[in-house]
Amino acid sequence: MSVNRQQLHDLIDVVNPNELDVLFCVLSKFISEDTPLHDEIEAIEKGRNEIRNGEYVNHHDINWD
Repeated sequence: MSVNRQQLHDLIDVVNPNELDVLFCVLSKFISEDTPLHDEIEAIEKGRNEIRNGEYVNHHDINWD
């Protein structure tokens, strides 16, 4: 049997809300710690774009006192 992502999404939608923590723990075991999550990838790309556009504060300009 070959399962696709949509089938997994559909299953998650019918899981008892009280069991979501358990399901999260199980699914987390399949994600490498070295692989960034989707929102992490988006944040990295956003930061790179901001740097390219000069939208950052230089650390010399921060009053660290």
